[in-house]
Amino acid sequence: MANERPWYFKDSTVIMAVLGLLIFALPLVWFNPHYSWRTKIVVSVIVLVATYYTWQLTVGTLKALESYSDFLK
Repeated sequence: MANERPWYFKDSTVIMAVLGLLIFALPLVWFNPHYSWRTKIVVSVIVLVATYYTWQLTVGTLKALESYSDFLK
């Protein structure tokens, strides 16, 4: 039990945090002593790309909603 990782460093916790919080989960990745530099960089790049596309989707959706609300006026 002495070698067991804390719950916030377990792979399942990090994966759920990355899927749910995107960029806000990166500290869990970077502070995890069990991940190599390569893993940290790869996960960070994937999270940054996913965050960018999520942001673009959000902006597009808000623009569409704005045009629909103008149409309804």
